Amino acid sequence: MAKKLASQGTPATAVLAAAGVSFTLHPYAHDPSAASYGMEAADVLGIDPARVFKTLMVDIEGRLAVGIVPVGGTLDLKAVAAALGAKKAAMADPKAAERRTGYVLGGISPLGQRQPSPTVLDESAFNFETVLVSGGRRGLDIELDPAELVRLTGALTARIGSARG
Repeated sequence: MAKKLASQGTPATAVLAAAGVSFTLHPYAHDPSAASYGMEAADVLGIDPARVFKTLMVDIEGRLAVGIVPVGGTLDLKAVAAALGAKKAAMADPKAAERRTGYVLGGISPLGQRQPSPTVLDESAFNFETVLVSGGRRGLDIELDPAELVRLTGALTARIGSARG
């Protein structure tokens, strides 16, 4: 059963509730000075960064797409482009990402975006029963089954993340 609080509703939680998907909200006090939104969530929530995923908007040959990778690593732009049948990708303009999704940076959820985009989820998500993604605002993560994330976003899965090192 979904654990949700009315005051924490976002387009992302609305999509999950409407689909009848089980999820758990993980609110936390966001620190505006945090260097990395995703790593902040993992640290504050005490969750392995490999299970916490960040949603990144990329520009693939003039069209926006979504790459979802663990917060402890980086998005391999060539890999996400290849997964979507293109040769190259670049990080999207932040303002374009906000306009497209309806979310602010640091709170972009792969779920409930204003205009859905082609999406690729790093295959490492399936190493876990559940993963966390942004809940649609800074300071709110959603925990759910990665298979449900794929189903609701229409995501492809591929190795698109690389560990920082």
